[in-house]
Amino acid sequence: TGTLAIDTVLFFVVVRMLWRKPLWLVLSGGAAFLFVDLAFFAGNVTKIASGGWFPLVVGFAIFVVLMTWRRGRDIVTRNRIEEEGPLQEFVHALDESPDPPVRVPGTAVFMHASGDTTPLALRYNVEHNHVLHEHTVIFTAETVGVPHVSHRERIEIDSLVIPHDGIVLVKAKFGFQDSPDVPAALRLACRQGLEADVGSASFFLSRITIEVTKARGMARWRKQLFKGISRNAASPTAYFGLPEDRVVSLGSSIDV
Repeated sequence: TGTLAIDTVLFFVVVRMLWRKPLWLVLSGGAAFLFVDLAFFAGNVTKIASGGWFPLVVGFAIFVVLMTWRRGRDIVTRNRIEEEGPLQEFVHALDESPDPPVRVPGTAVFMHASGDTTPLALRYNVEHNHVLHEHTVIFTAETVGVPHVSHRERIEIDSLVIPHDGIVLVKAKFGFQDSPDVPAALRLACRQGLEADVGSASFFLSRITIEVTKARGMARWRKQLFKGISRNAASPTAYFGLPEDRVVSLGSSIDV
């Protein structure tokens, strides 16, 4: 009955904000429906003490977990973007560096969430190993609001600021019912002009370790909860269909 009351309020918000119906109609209709919903709700309030509290506690616990995950991801994303730095600046710096990294043969695919910033795995590979593969692909996968995306519209290839330097950004779009098969998407990109050997490519993942600090933004117990939830996150290797024997993870710690 409480859910019905909430649904009624949300429905009439849509009626007013999206359908642009008159305010008097929204208020009168909402009051009529709420009168019935709240009458049923009042009749069931007495059941809380005799066991009705249990689903309320479970629901509240699930709500806390979901909101903690969302808030934690927002903090991690913000701090991670600061550490990654703009991708265009990174490519420019490589081109103008007096001591450029050694180019090694082969194809490296760096999985990343955004085409605007530099994958941490790519940055650390250049800074610590001082190497860059002959064909370096930065791959981003986006889920759009349609069930399926056709092969014709799936792939977008961007040579970034310096053509023919071997660093390419590949953006792939998937529908929410599509399987985000990265190797298949790369083979599709190769048919559209991408220079890469997908069959022998190495796939680099940026592994994030959560470090709990005293920084503001979230209570410490929620930070610990978020850290625990993060350990149980789904493996990107399986999710994106990557070959396990050719996946390399480079780690970094992010403060929350």
